[in-house]
Amino acid sequence: MQAPVLSGTGLVAGYRRGVTVLSNVDIKVDRGAVLGLAGPSGCGKSTLAKVLTLLHEPWAGEVTLDDVVVRRFRHAAPRAQRTAIGVVFQQPRLSVDPRFTLREIVVEPLAANGFPAEVGDLAERVGLTEDLLGRRPHEVSDGQLQRACLARALALKPRYLVCDEMTAMLDASTTAALVGVVQEEVHTAGVGVLAISHDEELLSVWADDVQRWV
Repeated sequence: MQAPVLSGTGLVAGYRRGVTVLSNVDIKVDRGAVLGLAGPSGCGKSTLAKVLTLLHEPWAGEVTLDDVVVRRFRHAAPRAQRTAIGVVFQQPRLSVDPRFTLREIVVEPLAANGFPAEVGDLAERVGLTEDLLGRRPHEVSDGQLQRACLARALALKPRYLVCDEMTAMLDASTTAALVGVVQEEVHTAGVGVLAISHDEELLSVWADDVQRWV
């Protein structure tokens, strides 16, 4: 029996017709492992992240989630597929509602999917205190906000997690803390992780395998 994976096969994608960002890309993210992806700016890593998290539909090729081909993307995708994949973006301030408190950011996917909007142990695991949970994005640092974004990505217990330059704007201690949280998910819950980063030294110690795009 084939192990469950999140995969993209023969992907072709872009944001405007005639301007291809990805061409014939194949990638596979295994459960319980971290796949690193390194490459220069502009090579299509973030476009791939959006395709694999079902936020952007490829022009050609297939995205497969645990042996099931994804047919619909964005809000048209079935809830079971949307919630199976979490994502943490590079710039936390562009990925949150500035009117929300950090607590509201963390529980946003829970509330949207009809689950009790409780922080639970998520805040403690990512290092958010009760005081920080009551603040809004402009009242916290990038590192504190990214902690909330990681907690939000894990709130629905996804089977896969895509970290798109998650640590690019963070100091060394915050990077270590958040990578540690992700590793715990890999080891205890069997989450499959795609870790996208310019920092090849980080990927060399974080990832089980690294693909390099040139």
